[in-house]
Amino acid sequence: MKKIIKHVLVPEHKKLSEKEKKLLLEKYHITIRALPQILKTDPAIQDLSVKEGDVIMIKRKSPTAGESIYYRVVVSSE
Repeated sequence: MKKIIKHVLVPEHKKLSEKEKKLLLEKYHITIRALPQILKTDPAIQDLSVKEGDVIMIKRKSPTAGESIYYRVVVSSE
């Protein structure tokens, strides 16, 4: 079975460290609850060893916009 993260249409996903997470929340003056969510069971983050409350940085490439960065907080599927 091929890994989904290797697919050309799946953008790069990276788990932020606790320090990076803190800096992100301070930079935008937000709480963790203000971030959009991503399920812990999402196939794109299965190899990242995530837990609930972790923040994922997603880099999306576009031929017209260059690169866009999005952030998501990991939540359980329950």
